[in-house]
Amino acid sequence: MVLNEIHLPSHVNEKYKNRKQLIAMKSELKYIELKSGYSDNGPAWIGKVEFSKSGKTVYFNGHAFKGNGHGVCSDIETREIYWITGIKKNGQNRHWAGDGKIMIDRNVVDDYLKIINAERLDLTKFELVDIKETDVQRFVNIENGTISSVDIEDKYNDLASLSIEDLKVLIGKLKMREEYTNSNNGLKFITIKRLEAEKRLENLLQKDN
Repeated sequence: MVLNEIHLPSHVNEKYKNRKQLIAMKSELKYIELKSGYSDNGPAWIGKVEFSKSGKTVYFNGHAFKGNGHGVCSDIETREIYWITGIKKNGQNRHWAGDGKIMIDRNVVDDYLKIINAERLDLTKFELVDIKETDVQRFVNIENGTISSVDIEDKYNDLASLSIEDLKVLIGKLKMREEYTNSNNGLKFITIKRLEAEKRLENLLQKDN
């Protein structure tokens, strides 16, 4: 027997190959901005994204975006539209007519500063954040039809801690998500959560009166 030959069970070997492929995925610093429901002032991030083998799916912050790897892309879960592009050397990634702080992964600040040739980050324009790790295999399974529904419950799990204004904002976002989410990708949960949020808001408003 040759000592360096290790024969693994087929399912273990396949899992190893999948993980090896995921580890080898290309990553790149990008600007990501939510467009659905906003006019050049949507939430925006700067961080390292990963690409699928084809380069047409972008993985970032717990999300997967389908498109051509840049420009207009669609969130696989919510169907919301995002704009994804490279980092501009002049630091002007947000549209001139837009505003709002850009969230930047604290782990990529040095890389970003090198690109824009700056010594320090302007904290009046940026907010340092921690970026969520993306379960790439989960999205691969969704695209391949291995699983047909998406669990997004963890995104709206604590209504009791929200203020009246927070609830109003949340309800607006949930309504928008209902519009862009199909029945196979969490629409039922979003509708239920919106109704719960509206009930919670109603109760708080009654207490104030």
